[in-house]
Amino acid sequence: QVQLVESGGGLVQPGGSLRLSCAVSGRPLSIYVMAWYRQALGKRRELVAVLTTGGMTNYADSVKGRFTISRDNINNTVYLQMNSLKPEDTALYVCNLQLGATNYWGQGTQVTVSS
Repeated sequence: QVQLVESGGGLVQPGGSLRLSCAVSGRPLSIYVMAWYRQALGKRRELVAVLTTGGMTNYADSVKGRFTISRDNINNTVYLQMNSLKPEDTALYVCNLQLGATNYWGQGTQVTVSS
């Protein structure tokens, strides 16, 4: 059984940085397409970043140049490095893994950007 546990969220001032982690248990990380989504209050869930098994990345226009998705296959962990944070980045950030037609989701970690 695959389990995802996110951590690293919190309250940060505008312009600050956070690194989110998604610890994956159950199967090797390298076989999955990995992604981070976010959902702000009253808004639809938004795809933030994707990392393919081949190492290609794709980002939402709103975070390009500020966020970086990466993975550590040894520790089976996915990261989202977030720099130059803005108030509009405030949301629940959720880790997602895809294997074929199957999706696995974490519970999410809250990020709040406020002064």
